[in-house]
Amino acid sequence: QVQLVESGGGLVQAGGSLRLSCTASGSSFSINNMGWYRQAPGKQRELVAFITSGGSTNYADSVKGRFTISRDNTKNTVNLKMSSLKPEDTAVYYCNAVSSGLGPVHDWGQGTQVTVSS
Repeated sequence: QVQLVESGGGLVQAGGSLRLSCTASGSSFSINNMGWYRQAPGKQRELVAFITSGGSTNYADSVKGRFTISRDNTKNTVNLKMSSLKPEDTAVYYCNAVSSGLGPVHDWGQGTQVTVSS
């Protein structure tokens, strides 16, 4: 079974940056698409970025140009560099393998809280 552990969240002022990291253990990491989802209070989880096994990246319109996703297959990690943060980016951020339909493959980890103050 796969364990997902996210880290790097925190409190940051609008316009600032954070770098999130996720370790996915117990899976065929290198052949899976990996992504970051987020869930804000009162809203459903949404996929904000994912990276394919071949390294191609995709972003939700809301974060395009501000977030950068990357992966390190030697460490089974996926990272999310977040810049120009906005209060609406406030959410719990989760990583997961991403299915062909862009949904999550594994059970969710606990996520990491990102809070952006105005």
